[in-house]
Amino acid sequence: MFALIQSAGWPVWPLLLVSIVAVALIIERGVTLRRSRIVPDGLLDKVLADLRQKGASNEMVNHVAAHSPLGRVLAAGLRNVGSTREVMKESIEETGRAVAHELERFLNTLGTIASIAPLMGLFGTIVGMIEIFAAQGAATTNPQQLAQGISTALYATGMGLIIAIPSIIFWRHYRAAVDGFVVDMEQQAIKLVEVVHGERRH
Repeated sequence: MFALIQSAGWPVWPLLLVSIVAVALIIERGVTLRRSRIVPDGLLDKVLADLRQKGASNEMVNHVAAHSPLGRVLAAGLRNVGSTREVMKESIEETGRAVAHELERFLNTLGTIASIAPLMGLFGTIVGMIEIFAAQGAATTNPQQLAQGISTALYATGMGLIIAIPSIIFWRHYRAAVDGFVVDMEQQAIKLVEVVHGERRH
């Protein structure tokens, strides 16, 4: 591996740094953006059952809020359970926007890496081409310098693409997952509002 890096030349070092960041973000988002953690099954049913039995006590609301991102959204509605439908929905929407923003954390960075990695590879290619022309422009062509320039150009291009392709795949996957979570939370929050205000039984 070290020999490969030496063959690629110095332009590969920024690409290696970017690849480490990309892998770290992909793993972190993969661990964080799990459905069981964001929108756990059965939470709304449990909240409605507790609400009918005990009411929206502070202890119950705080417990729901600490449970998961969906719990935070539902807790925002429970805190305004005695208010009008509009007030309850508004508080849920405000919390929902904050939760959605947190779920999108680091996704812009991953998308940026997916965009700039090919450009960084192209930069390495240009550096390699300059080395090639420098070798050919000398009075006597230097085969070693020519080979170094070709290696730099090819390795940088290849590595830029190797970083960009998985990054954009995971970026799109995580964006779609977040969008799905937000829609799911919105539907469950609306169901809570409708049950509380007697527009729906369950």
